[in-house]
Amino acid sequence: MPKLEHRTASSALSPAAAKNTRLGQALAPLLKTNPGKTGVFPLADAHDAFATRMLLAQVAERTLDIQYYIWRGDMTGTLLFEALHVAADRGVRVRLLLDDNNTSRIDATLAALNSHPNIEIRLFNPFRYRGLRLFDFLTDFPRVNRRMHNKSFTADNQVTIVGGRNIGDEYFGAIDSLVFADLDVIAMGPVVRELSSEFDRYWASSSSWPAERILAPAKPARIEELAAAATRTERDPAAAAYMEALRQAPFIRQMLSGELNPEWAVTRMVSDDPAKVLGRAKPERMIIHQLREAIGEPTTEVELVSPYFVPTAAGVKALSAMSRRGVKIQVLTNSLNATDVAPVHAGYAKRRKALLKAGVRLFELRRKSPKSRGDKRVGPFGSSGSSLHAKTFSVDRSRVFIGSFNFDPRSAQLNTELGFVIESPTLAQEIEAAFNDFIPQNAYEVKLSDQGRLYWMERRGKKTIRHDREPGATFWKRTGIKLLSWLPIEWLL
Repeated sequence: MPKLEHRTASSALSPAAAKNTRLGQALAPLLKTNPGKTGVFPLADAHDAFATRMLLAQVAERTLDIQYYIWRGDMTGTLLFEALHVAADRGVRVRLLLDDNNTSRIDATLAALNSHPNIEIRLFNPFRYRGLRLFDFLTDFPRVNRRMHNKSFTADNQVTIVGGRNIGDEYFGAIDSLVFADLDVIAMGPVVRELSSEFDRYWASSSSWPAERILAPAKPARIEELAAAATRTERDPAAAAYMEALRQAPFIRQMLSGELNPEWAVTRMVSDDPAKVLGRAKPERMIIHQLREAIGEPTTEVELVSPYFVPTAAGVKALSAMSRRGVKIQVLTNSLNATDVAPVHAGYAKRRKALLKAGVRLFELRRKSPKSRGDKRVGPFGSSGSSLHAKTFSVDRSRVFIGSFNFDPRSAQLNTELGFVIESPTLAQEIEAAFNDFIPQNAYEVKLSDQGRLYWMERRGKKTIRHDREPGATFWKRTGIKLLSWLPIEWLL
């Protein structure tokens, strides 16, 4: 790898300077009347989530600090890249930190943006072989198998978006082939300064390489080609329809007019030490330890939502012990026909019987046609699209986690993760209400027969249908998952 010495040093906008921005001045009265609390507003709708990021890029005056696992070069990715370019042209300093696992098709775009004097891009845990990354997996697997899964978008150290969404059309409801039901939260207040300090730590970490030391130099005209590509994208009929839908969204009008009423709550950031990708993070600096500290011991109920739920034997033991203490536990994950990562389902499927025997209720989101989703909602998790991607849980109707953490060994031990623990009975009760009302109508409930066999109950209006085999999955798919569940790969999932 190239040397890391002599990287430019930078840090988040100082609190004093941040207060003098338009965002800082607008928020000052609210922060004064809610001392010590953070204003949070869930972004469940995919269109709202995209529009909010565009608006933050447009209103930022001093800095944009952005960190993502995936950034696609598709319609929404291109439009957001151009929004960063436009912000930089008006003098905003842009720092973009991307995990390098999914950048192979946008290297030229990143190099072009990085050539702008106000944009600096760093690649986290980069690959050496840009053309054929398989070589890195073959020669350096322990390192490249660990990734930065964090997701945040922060303007002027005043407002941030944190949650489960990456940057790409499937995350923002811009395509029909796959739409994720996902969840972010927009936050303003003390926790934003915590997050900005954490961004600085990742930015300066020994896994963060300046893009110009990894990527081929950009052609001089490439950054103007990016602007032209964004213009062509905006003129595309599908993109035009999407942008028009955004302009008509009530959320945007409310946000621009200051009519949104965030929930003001004590909020704590939890995150992994970036040294985790090198296997050097101390246990107390890892998100699992911080979540235990922030959440405490559940006493009455836990509602858990995770697209990739791989509890492992240790997790089953912990959930079973909770259930025996009288804690009501409900879990929503993807069904086999809804998941976008089928091998992960194998790590979950082999634990279902043990969880059901312990009294845990299991729901698996059904795959639906995105074309039929309309304005339907799955509670606080956005559109009832074809695949679940939200990562959240609530405890004892009082505390909520929203972030990037999946309940699987990869999030716990291999990837770095980020999220907020929010002391909000209101948000916790929304998640509980989803399990009571919305989720049963949009998911299969997994049951265990007296003979010890799994079956799935599906509600269609007033009608209930029983499936004795994994619904929506072919024989070969079910067989493949069964075979994978026998392999010792759980630690990779």
